[in-house]
Amino acid sequence: MTRIKDIATAYLPAEGLQALIDTLRQHHDRVLGPRVREQAIRYETISSVADLPRGVKDEHEGGRYRLHQGEEATFFGFVVGPDSLKSIVYPPRLTLWSMKRSGHEGTIEDQDEPVGSTAILGVRPCELAALAVQDKVFLGHGFEDPHYRQRRERLFLVAVECLQPGAHCFCDSMGTGPGVNGGASWDLALTELVGDGRHGFLVRAGSDAGREMMAKLPLEQAGDGLEKARETALAAAAKSMGRTLDTDGLKKTLYDHVDHPHWEKVADRCLACANCTMVCPTCFCSNTMEETALDGSSAARTRVWDSCFNLDFTYIHGGHVRRSVKSRYRQWMTHKLASWQDQFGVIGCVGCGRCITWCPVGIDITREAAVLQGKPTKTSGRTTS
Repeated sequence: MTRIKDIATAYLPAEGLQALIDTLRQHHDRVLGPRVREQAIRYETISSVADLPRGVKDEHEGGRYRLHQGEEATFFGFVVGPDSLKSIVYPPRLTLWSMKRSGHEGTIEDQDEPVGSTAILGVRPCELAALAVQDKVFLGHGFEDPHYRQRRERLFLVAVECLQPGAHCFCDSMGTGPGVNGGASWDLALTELVGDGRHGFLVRAGSDAGREMMAKLPLEQAGDGLEKARETALAAAAKSMGRTLDTDGLKKTLYDHVDHPHWEKVADRCLACANCTMVCPTCFCSNTMEETALDGSSAARTRVWDSCFNLDFTYIHGGHVRRSVKSRYRQWMTHKLASWQDQFGVIGCVGCGRCITWCPVGIDITREAAVLQGKPTKTSGRTTS
């Protein structure tokens, strides 16, 4: 193998993937990647290619997620699990400060510990898009969340393009995949190519740090054939999406249909469990809790994830703003697909399909939107009215 320096695109044979992981570990405090834990693919610490879910496929249906071993020994043949980058840059639970009392005096301490550099292997294009949305939420509009910023600035992102979309994927409709082209800035992008007696990765650099990392890897020249293979695979992936969402005029449709009877039909099924918001890579609602020890010796202020599906989320003096499940589901979907654009200049959905998979009753955001639009829906390759 020839080491190629100062090149933006090259080829990394499959046996060289361990060299990438080793190099990431040498330059970062921790390396995260996809691992199977509790029958789901999660972001966990990795140190070897043996940690990756090689050959594992994920089955997505409404309210159903299963893993099984496939015949093809690809490293990234799955789609997405319940984890997203959100949990890394925006922790589900974060102690903002704590206080301890000694006699008549108290000491207040900032509890957010310094965060080291983190390299993440296996980031999907839809997650890059979601991270770009979160950047607007936590770093834009004249407001910066310091806890988010310190985690965000210490990321080294190794993205992997999606060549085998799942049954609930509709990133092509949202312009967020299946290829790595836009979204948040990334450092390296991998395209796993199998065929013609070859198994390896087309590697592209998206930053100076990415180019420096490539110079340390056992890379080979990437010919035109590999570039064409990538383009062909991405085109096929775009055509095989399990879902579609027509965003043309969608914001106006949602604003014009706040009293549509279909909201009641969805509410009859919705459990208001908040699963969809917990797994969504862009939802950002939170609550601040203050807890005091019974003896008054200590207290702490903690930020935790919250959801617009929770009844108490809209409690103000005098009662709750959204008492019905109908009003809460309508608020979530209208914010996600419509008013989010007015608020942040982008749509709040990236087409990952997690909200469909982890909804216990399989409520499908693409289908609900299509009903309001008066259009047919696509379900895993089938079109229905």
